[in-house]
Amino acid sequence: MVGLVLKRKIYLEDKPRDIALKECLEHFEVNRVTEEVRVSEALGRITAQPIYANRSMPHYHASAMDGIAVRAEMTIDAHENNPVHLHEGTEFVYVDTGNAIPPEYDAVIMIEDINIVSEGVIEIIAPATPWQRIRPIGEDITYGEMLLPQGHELRPVDMGALLAAGMKAVPVIKQPLVHIIPSGNEIVPVEENIQPGKIIEFNGTIFSGLVTEWGGQPEIQPIVKDEPEAIKEALLKSSEAADVVIINAGSSAGSKDYTASVIEEIGEVFTHGIATRPGKPVIIGKVNGTMVIGVPGYPVSAFLVMDWFVKPMLAYFLGIPVKERQKLPVIAGRRIVSNMGSEDFIRVNIGKVNGKYIANPLTRSSSVTMSLVKADGIVVIPPEHLGVEQGNLIEAELFRPVEEIESTILFSGSHDLCIDVLSTFLKEENHSSKITASHTGSMAGLMAIKRGEAHIAGVHLLDPETGEYNISYVERFLKDREVVLVPFLKRKQGWIVAKNNPLNIQLVTDLKEKGVTFVNRQRGAGTRILFDYLLSKEGVLPEEIIGYDREMFTHLAVSAEVNMHQDHAGMGIYSAAKAMNLDFVPVAEESYDLIMEKDFYESDKGKKLIEVMKNKRFKRTVEEFGGYEVCTDKDPVFFNQK
Repeated sequence: MVGLVLKRKIYLEDKPRDIALKECLEHFEVNRVTEEVRVSEALGRITAQPIYANRSMPHYHASAMDGIAVRAEMTIDAHENNPVHLHEGTEFVYVDTGNAIPPEYDAVIMIEDINIVSEGVIEIIAPATPWQRIRPIGEDITYGEMLLPQGHELRPVDMGALLAAGMKAVPVIKQPLVHIIPSGNEIVPVEENIQPGKIIEFNGTIFSGLVTEWGGQPEIQPIVKDEPEAIKEALLKSSEAADVVIINAGSSAGSKDYTASVIEEIGEVFTHGIATRPGKPVIIGKVNGTMVIGVPGYPVSAFLVMDWFVKPMLAYFLGIPVKERQKLPVIAGRRIVSNMGSEDFIRVNIGKVNGKYIANPLTRSSSVTMSLVKADGIVVIPPEHLGVEQGNLIEAELFRPVEEIESTILFSGSHDLCIDVLSTFLKEENHSSKITASHTGSMAGLMAIKRGEAHIAGVHLLDPETGEYNISYVERFLKDREVVLVPFLKRKQGWIVAKNNPLNIQLVTDLKEKGVTFVNRQRGAGTRILFDYLLSKEGVLPEEIIGYDREMFTHLAVSAEVNMHQDHAGMGIYSAAKAMNLDFVPVAEESYDLIMEKDFYESDKGKKLIEVMKNKRFKRTVEEFGGYEVCTDKDPVFFNQK
């Protein structure tokens, strides 16, 4: 490589996000161009100048009703005791709604208010007033009036008004062209046969959708390898063509992160690193006078950086305000820990429980795309705070409408595939309803009900002393709450093992004796309690199980891990093993029940949920998975009734 000597790049600073944005916009030299587009194709475009009407609407005096056009002065004497007769063609003409009014007439009488006396002769018994039921010229739009101001985002009704005013085309600001450059040696197109160590390039599609949503014109460029010369060539080419360039990945401080150094070598870097979590390693610079934004590779960080910088840049280019998200006061459903000195952005699920909006944090990992898919909003922890205590009032920026959040049923507790199926059936009944699930484990689900932070909890807690499921735990931990246990499922728990069970795992002692790596569930999960019970029963210590301390939060996560490693085994439900085409060795049948407060059980939302659970098609769908028996025909159990 000649003329480009690059070293590993450290962060230039931890710049506050608002200062980084201010500097970014100050350096952004906007070159707005006006173009004309057909009105029918102008939805969402931004007007480049004030728009004035080419014609009036209506451009003639028009009848507002079906009836007859008359001269008002000829009807002055009309009365019930003195009917006035009018003759067609000389004293009146018939008109329909929208017809032009002949110049000799100045009023319309509704067809319901006339009596036909004979052919061509009608009778009226009430006078007309001048210009009654006539739409005058320009009633809606007057020639020369300003229809829309500059910087207006065109809506369907605006397009209709423009056409009505005689406008075939409208001057709009040409959309900023945004080049999106994916980079990375591990990134491959979706069409390619993916191999271990390779990742489908999907951030570009997210960016493209966001740019379109924000009024820009995106163009995804070919994938660029982690090579300085390749990055340099791509940046130089795009900076000459586009209004804004986004380069994805390579913005951090790793040995293969060349983006900041390349931009600095061929242009300027204004920011490298901001005081946020996630989203820290953003790059803001300029090449050939064009703004370049280096966006982190992890999808959550990438989404946030796009939202913080690219969104306001495009709004600035188009001359419109940045669209703010709706905000809502919420109560923290769990404690949220943060680092002093950095803004922390927490994705949350939100639901309305007992009249209060409860926000439960999702995974903090910036690599988990589904945390954005599932999130109802985001909570910002300021840099001077160490976090939020459970129960504290905080503010959430919403990704969904409040109405949708209010119709959501918050679920907390043990993971089961059937909860997603139940949510699907519920949404079929009511399109705005759904179940938002936090896979926290059975014990955490009970605690969420105790604190009033969930509508329902899924539990399968074995009492080792009685062999009974769930009842004793509800009595012990929810003794101060009026709650209902709704029988839901009988399901098989067992060993999830590789196809054909190559290690012949049958008993819990096999895990120890054969040196199997075990894929465990988190503390408080019913599966973990069952596993610990089996260990205790056979006198096996947890430390004798390889992998005991590594925790997974769903049955599918356990199956995915076993699917990757033939020498691994886990404990979970049959349907999770079946989903990954793994083998399953039954160990126990357990009761998986739903716990809810009595008030919710008796509410309209609760009644609809129970109705869907008893749906025969729902039962058939669940039992076709295998390993399940739906128990919704059994009576609910009420606790602590007052």
